[in-house]
Amino acid sequence: MPGIEPTDAAAPVGPAAVRRPVDERPVDSGTGARQTVARRTAAARQAILVELRRHGPATLDGLIRALEASRGSILQHLRALEAAGLVDRTPERHGVGRPRHRYDVTADAQGLFPANYDGLAVSLLRAIGSIGGEELLDDVFRARRRQLGDRVRATMAARLGSDAPLADRVRELAVIQDEQGYLSEPFVAVDGTIGLREHNCAILHAAQGSPAACAAELDLFRDVLGAEVVRESHILAGDRCCSYRVNTSPR
Repeated sequence: MPGIEPTDAAAPVGPAAVRRPVDERPVDSGTGARQTVARRTAAARQAILVELRRHGPATLDGLIRALEASRGSILQHLRALEAAGLVDRTPERHGVGRPRHRYDVTADAQGLFPANYDGLAVSLLRAIGSIGGEELLDDVFRARRRQLGDRVRATMAARLGSDAPLADRVRELAVIQDEQGYLSEPFVAVDGTIGLREHNCAILHAAQGSPAACAAELDLFRDVLGAEVVRESHILAGDRCCSYRVNTSPR
């Protein structure tokens, strides 16, 4: 991968959170070469940020293994991201010798992750129109939840059929939420209970302004899954992700 000069530290990191090995192929000279370098630089830095946001703090060696890239290229991108205030590092003792560092995203990196603010605004406007007139914010989010629920159920029916097992529905819900920018994934707990994690809040600003947004999401999951869903961790409470446990018994 091309080296990063100090003046390139603040190169933009796009919002597309596609996780793939960092591309280190040589760039052909000629027209468009500079644009190709910029795209690869942005994609490589985005891959690092998504890896840290999804899986938590990591060492340099951990990032090398996860992203299948060379030590030099990952280290150069980390330095650039750190200079831009998007990544920080903390020393970690591991016996004799120099301490190694563990890297993590900063709060300033939040704006670079997928967001669905436009979709939220459109849905809210439609909800207000469907209610008619000036109503409480809770009513607005409840109306939006009904709209989203219809859409999610239709998507699930098209992809899975009408009688899919609960585990398949949870996996499909994770896919749908991931498509909306939530960095979502299903998981299986130690006791065998299935669940869902969201490593990014795509409507963070709205959720910070009203608890009704998070309450509506929880009710949405319960409605489309037809099961009891319990939120066990919460980004707004300072956790790294929102995690949900899905009980197999119906609501």
